[in-house]
Amino acid sequence: MISIRLPDGSLRQFDSPLTVAQVAASIGPGLAKAALAGKVKGQLVDTSFLIDSDVDLAIVTEKDPEGLEVIRHSTAHLLAHAVKQLYPDAQVTIGPVIENGFYYDFSYKRPFTPEDLVLIEKKMVELAKKDEVISRKVLPRDEAVAYFKSIGEIYKAEIISSIPTDQEVSLYTEGDFTDLCRGPHVPSTGKLKVFKLMKLAGAYWRGDSKNEMLQRVYGTAWAKKEDQEAYLFMLEEAEKRDHRKLGKALDLFHLQEEGPGLVFWHAKGWTIWQIIEQYLRNVYQDGGYQEVKTPQILDRTLWERTGHWQNYRESMFVTESENRSYAIKPMSCPGHIQIFNTGLRSYRELPLRFGEFGQCHRNETSGALHGIMRVRGFTQDDGHIFCTEEQVAQEVTAFHLQAMKVYADFGFQHIDIKIATRPDNRIGSDEEWDRSEQALRSALRACNLAWEELPGEGAFYGPKVEYHLKDSLGRSWQVGTVQIDPAMPVRLGAEYVAEDNSRKIPMMVHRAIIGSMERFIGIVIENFAGAFPLWLSPVQLAVVNISEAQSEYAHSVAEILKKHGFRVSLDLRNEKITYKIRDHSVHKLPYIIVVGDKERDAGTVAVRARGNQDLGVMPLATLVERLNVELAAKVN
Repeated sequence: MISIRLPDGSLRQFDSPLTVAQVAASIGPGLAKAALAGKVKGQLVDTSFLIDSDVDLAIVTEKDPEGLEVIRHSTAHLLAHAVKQLYPDAQVTIGPVIENGFYYDFSYKRPFTPEDLVLIEKKMVELAKKDEVISRKVLPRDEAVAYFKSIGEIYKAEIISSIPTDQEVSLYTEGDFTDLCRGPHVPSTGKLKVFKLMKLAGAYWRGDSKNEMLQRVYGTAWAKKEDQEAYLFMLEEAEKRDHRKLGKALDLFHLQEEGPGLVFWHAKGWTIWQIIEQYLRNVYQDGGYQEVKTPQILDRTLWERTGHWQNYRESMFVTESENRSYAIKPMSCPGHIQIFNTGLRSYRELPLRFGEFGQCHRNETSGALHGIMRVRGFTQDDGHIFCTEEQVAQEVTAFHLQAMKVYADFGFQHIDIKIATRPDNRIGSDEEWDRSEQALRSALRACNLAWEELPGEGAFYGPKVEYHLKDSLGRSWQVGTVQIDPAMPVRLGAEYVAEDNSRKIPMMVHRAIIGSMERFIGIVIENFAGAFPLWLSPVQLAVVNISEAQSEYAHSVAEILKKHGFRVSLDLRNEKITYKIRDHSVHKLPYIIVVGDKERDAGTVAVRARGNQDLGVMPLATLVERLNVELAAKVN
């Protein structure tokens, strides 16, 4: 007798071994039809998996996150099947699931074209409609290598050859196509109904530039048509909001080959930067931080003492002078400890909080660079708190409240909290990591927060809390972080005089609310699609005249607004008023102020708000009052 426990706690008993599909059928025909895979002892398996002992079982359908993963994995194989039918000489390599879809890499004698993608997708639809059974078999390693060599798939044979000789491998077959895979897969191709091929790209075999350049075909797959349509709409909107395009269109910044991963800020973009920096400077001051500034380049010996040279060297830019090695700082924490160490500190001074707009450089690979979102030179709202172990939780709690206020002011309401715990490559004892991780959890509990744990993703020196915000398209961005570091103060000799006159090592809390200024500005650009709220707009108002007769009045209006602290553009061009309004609307200005003879004679202004909203005619004082209310509320 075999006992199977289902997720609802119910127990089903069977006289003999049976498959996951048979269990689903015993529950009901609806579940049998919907079953995509099973989850046995926490592991995903095919519906053909044979159960021959007592287990906990969950039937996976399209409603489960794992179901979508199985659909995408199977669709990647469907893609490879279609390519082999259309282009028999093509060789298949690897085809994993990625966020929102999948890809498959191929070796072929000529580049694929967009026209090829249309044909491949059409063939995939044709194969899916055949509803061919997807079957699994297991072979010894050497037998599998021989099989793939016999059909000319040298890449698959090479992959399998890297597996230990005493292991077996699983192969999946659908129709006349067999592929190497761990699985699981959907029961048949007919389960794959909603997919689309997206784009082509190049990729080196096994990620090594010394190897052949393969052709990568990207695709997306979903359980429901409406889900795919929503995703494609989001991509279309994201394309419109691309910060690189808007950066150029709105004259905010540019990048060029002579400075890869380094940003050239134009006047309007730098205005946004200064607004954000000054805003954060006030956050520093309100939180009791002392703003400091530390050197860009420090001797190698300091980075060796911190552990960065041993654990982070590949990401650091280095240089030499007079037979000494230096590193351009990738982070500001060692410099802040040097400031802490300049005097004998007392417990009465703690917590001691330092803040810096720290300009850092990290040697990111060229393939990882992405506009101003991923750069080599960036500035952090970098802060470090030196405190006692007992003060850690309250400092983390205070930081959390600060961070949430900042995100709300920038229009971000949906924030996910995650704790990244100890990685394999780390410094410090397990006891220190235990205390540090527990301190972070305690602080979040004090804020009544739920969080997700990210095992193994902490920094090498300590665990961290990550703040992931969602933008107006529902995309998630990791920005702020707060990290506990018991190791670096020890390594750099930081200490304070405790209440009992003994010398103790302070705890060090790393914190940043927005992280990289560059990346955060890129996120803000895309979140607002370049239509910044009034307080963030580099130009808040354009004052335009209808004809030359109002030039003097328009100039006086602009000057009054400037004296009230507004960022104003004065447009006295000899152009039609409709052209001027359209031109400023394209640049997404919050307000356009129009003055004609009537406004000049009455001492008023005609106000147009972004989105072609006609707010009518009003006294200038009324406009100023309205703008100040909007600025104070930081509304969009």
